[in-house]
Formats: sequence, C-alpha cells, structure tokens
Amino acid sequence: MLRIIKALALASLPIIFSSNVSADERGDVRAQLEPKGYLYGIGLGLSQEIYKGYGNRVTPLPILGYRGDKLSVYGPFVSYELLELGDIEFEVQASPRFQGFDESDSDIFTGMEERDFSMDLGANFKYERDDWKLSIGFLHDVFNKSDGYEVKAKIGKAYRFGPVFFEPNLSINHLDKNHVDYYYGVKDFEVTQNRAFYKGDSAINQSIGFSLSTPIFLGGFTQLAIDYTMYDSSITDSPLVERDNNLSLRLLFSKFF
Repeated sequence: MLRIIKALALASLPIIFSSNVSADERGDVRAQLEPKGYLYGIGLGLSQEIYKGYGNRVTPLPILGYRGDKLSVYGPFVSYELLELGDIEFEVQASPRFQGFDESDSDIFTGMEERDFSMDLGANFKYERDDWKLSIGFLHDVFNKSDGYEVKAKIGKAYRFGPVFFEPNLSINHLDKNHVDYYYGVKDFEVTQNRAFYKGDSAINQSIGFSLSTPIFLGGFTQLAIDYTMYDSSITDSPLVERDNNLSLRLLFSKFF
C-alpha cells in the first residue's frame, strides 16, 4: 500500500527549479533550461532500495505544475521566492518526504510499526551565475513523524551542445539522528532473532548526479537524470539495510500548456 501511495503522491518532481535572476547573470544555458509557465507531462522513475528484500522500485511520475518568477508548484512540491539580493535568492519550500515502509514491503519489516511518509517545510538559499548553481536548503518534518530535519548543499553547472543540455552536480546531505532513527532504527519491542535493536545517529550522505535534457522530441522537454548516492555508516549499520549505495534514474517528458 505504501508503494502505491508513493507513486501517486510523486505527482510531479521538479525538473529544474525556477530563478528570477536575468539570463546574463545566471547564464544563457541555464536560462533556456528554466522556462516559465504551466506544464504537464509524464515520467518514469527507477530506484534501487537499500532496505533488505525491498528490491527496485519502478514509479510512474505524472507531471502537472507551474513555474513563475517567484512561485513554483509541482503537485505537492511548492517553493516561493521571498527575497533576491543580486545573484542570491532566498525561498521557502514545502516538500513531501516519500520514505518509510510497511510490513508488506519486505519480510525484514514483519512485526514492525509502519514508518510513514511525511511533509517537510523549510528554506533554501540559491546562488546562480555563469550557468553555475549552488543551493543550500533546510527541511524539517512538520507532521512530526520522525521530528527530524535535513540540510542539503548542492552544486551543479549547465552546459549546451547544440540542442542537448547536460548538467553534472554534486551534493552533500545531512540527516539528524531523529530522522535516521525513525526510518532505519529498530525499537526494543521490534527485536527478533534476525533483527537486532538499533538506534540511529546523524548521517552525512554524498551524491553524484548527471542529467541530459533536450527540447527536440514532440515539441516538449525531455530529461534523463541519474543519481548515485553513498550512505553514511549510521544508516548502513542498521539491520534493516543491505546496501551502502543507491542508483536512481528518472526519465521525464513535459510540455507547456
């Protein structure tokens, strides 16, 4: 059931967030990657799970949203720019957190309490110039499922070769101990012969990403994005986890109304 909820709720992942900086300041390539207006489309996500026995997850990604000068809405993903100081922007953001599991997802979860998805609220600082983009964001669980928070720093640069755009990026992600313990910990009453007690601590994960985008197909915008994430030992030491890395892929197609 939880997998179905995740698939439906991922109603529209942001392809690339908007900016109010002029094209000369942020770079011509990035300006073309971030047009404004109402958009719709479809996509497909494929992701490895690090939980034991969870396998890979294939997720349909219907896209419906709006990108403007200040407001960006992609289904349940919302951001609004509050302040702009030259190349620096400050925005508030709301984002659902599609993590967790229930007993039906894997045998390793049998007898455990369900770990629910939640909603995060926070802020994001962005700096854009010459096709470079740096962001530092903070998100906190406002539904008090984990009562945890996340801090993420990401840097990327956009390039263009004819009608094809590509963007490599690097990111570092800090998760506090409440978040890690909720999603990867094992409580004392959940201990079994094959599942030891585990209390999670804070974690720092690292990711490498790469995306290819082009407007040449069917009058729309097509993007292929690949991310490789390496997880902190405070997560991989959990008896619920069998992998220390994750590879995810997204294929998206969108058009403006």
